[in-house]
Amino acid sequence: MNKQKEKNISGYIKTGLKWIIGCLCYATAVNGFALPNSIAQSGMTGAGVIFHKLFGFQIGVVSFLLNLPLLFLMWRYIGRKTFIRTIVVTAILSLALDGMAWMFANVLPVYTDDKIIASLVCGLLQGTGLGIIMTTGATSGGTDIIGRLVHKHWPHIPVGKVVLVADGLIVIANMLVFRSVSSGLYAIIVAYVSTTVIDALLYGMGNGKMLMIFTSKAQEVSHAMITSSRRGVTIIPAVGAYTGEDKNMLICVARKHEINALIKTVKSIDSETFIIVSEANEILGNGFTGSIDEKT
Repeated sequence: MNKQKEKNISGYIKTGLKWIIGCLCYATAVNGFALPNSIAQSGMTGAGVIFHKLFGFQIGVVSFLLNLPLLFLMWRYIGRKTFIRTIVVTAILSLALDGMAWMFANVLPVYTDDKIIASLVCGLLQGTGLGIIMTTGATSGGTDIIGRLVHKHWPHIPVGKVVLVADGLIVIANMLVFRSVSSGLYAIIVAYVSTTVIDALLYGMGNGKMLMIFTSKAQEVSHAMITSSRRGVTIIPAVGAYTGEDKNMLICVARKHEINALIKTVKSIDSETFIIVSEANEILGNGFTGSIDEKT
């Protein structure tokens, strides 16, 4: 067996383990914290909860069956590679949901002491689970597929808005089934925490910032920045539209905790410099996250 084949097999195993761990985290959140505290759920899991409460069906089975037509449309209109990843994750998640439901019904204790704490932990576990899955380039299906399909045919409609509307309708339906408005309010806490955790896993805890520095002392400033922080700096010629003066724009990306020190360094050399600091949600390259290929 050559090294490339061994590397591919190792990659498949690591990806599979991430899917299993992610699905177990998500299933634990649903069965150990959300359902015992009547916290509304979104996506196909939320639809499964509705059928479970009304007819006693297993959540995992229902969510998988509801995903099947969406998966067929994904295979036809979006792509085979994404379809394969999604259907495998959807199957694992369905098994995890029903398997953990049995575990919490017969072996493990559920948490019912405080609904706010339950919401926070639920969001943490769901965000961790989904984030781990998304780092492999896969999704858990559901409303995400709906959003991508709608965007495919109507590109002017953002995926996020479609998912938000679909999830909102499912959460409202959950509220009606639970006969509780508070179940939907707790769902907001879950959504906020989970999306925060997902962003942290996908983009890193220390999302970077980008400095755009306009100065007439580009060489001195850039040298000082590189020496003090070891961050790369790009020099771009610029002309002031109002003054007509020739200047340079320096571009540098760094971690948030490095920004103040960099600004002090710049100001110590050119006190008249003009600095713009903006968010850089994802930075790929040396010193930050991996390459695009590594993320997918």
